[in-house]
Amino acid sequence: MATFLYRLGRLAFRRRRVVVMLWVAVLAAIGIGAMTAPGTSSGALSVPGTQSQRAIDLLQKEFPQASADGATARVVFEAPSGQQLTSAANKAEVESLVAKLEKSPQVSGVTDPFSSGLVSRSGTIAYTQVSYKVAQADVSGAAHAVQTEVVAQGEKAGLKVSLGGNAVENKATSKAAELIGVGVAAVVLVITFGSMIAAGLPLLTAILGVAAAVLSVTLATHFFDLASSSTTLALMLGLAVAIDYALFIVSRYRNEIRDGHDPEEACGRALGTAGSAVVFAGLTVIVALSGLSVIGIGMLTSMGLASAFAVAVAVIIALTLLPAVVGFAGPRIMNGTLHTRRMKALERGEGESMGVRWARFVTRNPVKVLAVSVAGLALLAIPTMSLKMALNDDSGKPPGSTQRIAYDTLSKGFGPGFNGPLTVVVDARGSDDPKAAAQDTYTMLSKLDDVAAVRPPSFNQAGDVALLGAVPKSAPTSEATKDLVGEIRDHGTALHQESGADLMVTGLTAVNIDVSTKLSDALIPYLAIVVGLALILLLLVFRSIVIPLKAALGFLLSVVSTLGVLVAVFQWGWLKDVFGVDQTGPIVSLLPIVLIGVVFGLAMDYEVFLVSRMREEYVHGAEPTQAIVGGFRHSGRVVTAAAVIMVSVFSGFLLDDEALIKSIGLGLAAAVFFDAFVVRMTIVPAVMALLGHRSWTLPKWLDRILPDVDVEGEKLRHALEAGQPDSAPEPVLAGVTAGSDGHRIPHTFGEPHSSGATDTPVPARQAAPEKTRGLSRLKQRLALGGDATAPADSQKSQASARRKPLRNPLRRS
Repeated sequence: MATFLYRLGRLAFRRRRVVVMLWVAVLAAIGIGAMTAPGTSSGALSVPGTQSQRAIDLLQKEFPQASADGATARVVFEAPSGQQLTSAANKAEVESLVAKLEKSPQVSGVTDPFSSGLVSRSGTIAYTQVSYKVAQADVSGAAHAVQTEVVAQGEKAGLKVSLGGNAVENKATSKAAELIGVGVAAVVLVITFGSMIAAGLPLLTAILGVAAAVLSVTLATHFFDLASSSTTLALMLGLAVAIDYALFIVSRYRNEIRDGHDPEEACGRALGTAGSAVVFAGLTVIVALSGLSVIGIGMLTSMGLASAFAVAVAVIIALTLLPAVVGFAGPRIMNGTLHTRRMKALERGEGESMGVRWARFVTRNPVKVLAVSVAGLALLAIPTMSLKMALNDDSGKPPGSTQRIAYDTLSKGFGPGFNGPLTVVVDARGSDDPKAAAQDTYTMLSKLDDVAAVRPPSFNQAGDVALLGAVPKSAPTSEATKDLVGEIRDHGTALHQESGADLMVTGLTAVNIDVSTKLSDALIPYLAIVVGLALILLLLVFRSIVIPLKAALGFLLSVVSTLGVLVAVFQWGWLKDVFGVDQTGPIVSLLPIVLIGVVFGLAMDYEVFLVSRMREEYVHGAEPTQAIVGGFRHSGRVVTAAAVIMVSVFSGFLLDDEALIKSIGLGLAAAVFFDAFVVRMTIVPAVMALLGHRSWTLPKWLDRILPDVDVEGEKLRHALEAGQPDSAPEPVLAGVTAGSDGHRIPHTFGEPHSSGATDTPVPARQAAPEKTRGLSRLKQRLALGGDATAPADSQKSQASARRKPLRNPLRRS
């Protein structure tokens, strides 16, 4: 693979105009197709095989007028202070608003609050239930406009009118998080590279990659029903990994330039080494996200596949478009005009970077560092034992939003259970007496302690399927409501034995409970799949038993610690004022599963980027401790920059008003922080320092079985060196000196050497004929002890004498 990527990098660099034009054409074609796409859906949850879904399917067949899978809205009315809705004027106004709703487009039915008993005992609060013929995603703008008009007309008459339910249009989400993330990424990249050009390349290619991925997902809605959250997750994760991959390759490219290679050769070598790591890191993310489809929930499947596609696009962009753009930048990518004084000193080989000092500290004190790190993460993981999960409802909406006002008003007037009524279906097609079975169910529901109200049964035309309603006393996301649903279903077993009828519970609350149960049951198996995947892929990449086990255990530590933080903040209420959380409750059921998939991908990125460089140092002859330090010397800064960017991007979601978005932002930011800085950059080197050579051992029988993927580019290095005689001096770029560790440390172009001398520039008239080879010839002359200002004839003769031995064996003529 390394050899293929080496040739791909050189080809994209050399044919950069063609590559860029092809990508522009692809983006244009995708954009045109996306403009006519229907767009993503809301991603309404459906879980085939669950009781609630079977009941919905039955209602669609037997009660088509009920629109069982259609969107619903609750319009809540509250009388002015000191008045009642039952007064003549207020009642007339409410009836007028209800009539307006009945004439709304796509509406299948509206309940009358006065005739249906939907007025509170105090007479101050009432509500009407609006059922739509279409699903949430298909509610038209005209229908939303009627909702807005009803609110405005009611408030004009002095009433307080609010809207709840899934048919209500959500407030447009702010793009502040994405903008903050891109801004922080730009600053971090400039600090990392000290160059606007080097910093701009990862951002440019990442933005183009995300645009291609999001437009492709939108285009796919021509053929598939995709959830709107698919685009959001694809955008967030695609931007994250695209910056990471480009950052890693550009950093390696700059290192190859410093080691004396001309730009085209450096690009090939960067892709042959760092590109291999990017491919395997991307592959782990793709497989982990695609694994979300095995859970069997449509929304998760579309989220996982769309995000996996975005990661695949990021990898392809990094391997094709990035080398082409690097070709346009040329040697200017090395201009470190924004370097600090300390960075310039490091470039001259003076002192050590913070990453190297940290690596030396960890390898000198591995036991203490390991004990403190593991104990700290274990302490943070303790709250995980109290984890409770549920799907979010309107109680998690931002304070002051119409959904939150409707939820609170309804709870005040009727009790929290009225925000999540249960639909009970009696399938009596196999019963001798359907009416008796339905009446027995009504009686049973009326006797349950946690039921506040029961609606009498209504039958289909055949009279063998009954529909009842039950309102819990407790909130939709409470444990009491979950227990109530379980108790009703338990009674269904007895009903079937007595009458032959089947009892099923559905409705949004029951669907949410079923989905939460399915997600809870899938959490451990999915985690096992992800960890098993990590073991196999890392075993292939690093050819070691210890490193995959260490990586998998570190990932588990990151996950449980992050869940502990989420429980402490959003469930227990610790530091809730700091994070702007106004109401505590269960963790959203989707979050742990999505968290595992996303964090696994990013964790494997950091593991591969950091440890692959350690392995490269080790296979080149370094001792284990030296290999660890060498890995931090070359990749520590890149991994730190990537992690800081990710933490900043995800932390930006804490600015959102909605608790769900806050929990996602805090969860992802904490997970990346723990995994990158505590696990990968602390626990990993500590364990490897303790184990020494054993970290890299592999049983001989397993070594023979496993394919050699050569992620560190060792075969490529041997192939490149095969065409160079041992006596040939290694080319050295102007301004490069050897550091204390044997690695070449560059000077900034045009800056003085440590001896005080200044590089002599190449005359413009000599470099002009062949721009890409001018730098290479300069290196060859310097390697031979020549002067950059020597006569042209002597320069040509020296270059000619050395050109054949320095010929690259992998370069195609």
